[in-house]
Amino acid sequence: HSVVRNALFCLEMAAEKEESHVYTKALLAYTFALAGKEEKRNAFLGSLEKEAVKKDGSVHWQRPGKEPEGDLPYYRSRAPSAEVEMTAYVLLAQLAARPAPSQEELSFASLIAKWIIRQQNPSGGFSSTQVSYFLP
Repeated sequence: HSVVRNALFCLEMAAEKEESHVYTKALLAYTFALAGKEEKRNAFLGSLEKEAVKKDGSVHWQRPGKEPEGDLPYYRSRAPSAEVEMTAYVLLAQLAARPAPSQEELSFASLIAKWIIRQQNPSGGFSSTQVSYFLP
């Protein structure tokens, strides 16, 4: 469809003009993966890998400028919901390779999934990225 083609063209142009925020890169990597634009997907994933936080046998992404977490025994805080969301988009982009993800991509994806699983709350869910507003 011409609308989708024009939207992808607009995203491609915007992505080339300026340095993107890590969250934007994650979204664009997944968008281009779904669109079958493997070269652009791979470029964003390569850039994202350089910004990845690799810790405790897992991989995730966080907001730029975030203070590193202190190591506290017996306590592990969960990441903010936006970081869970952007890391999940990177995972989706990894797994959306065409024709199929390579063994290397699957291995990396498992490290991402490991971190996401650690962010689950006791009920098995995740904190919400949606904000509710109540009218008085």
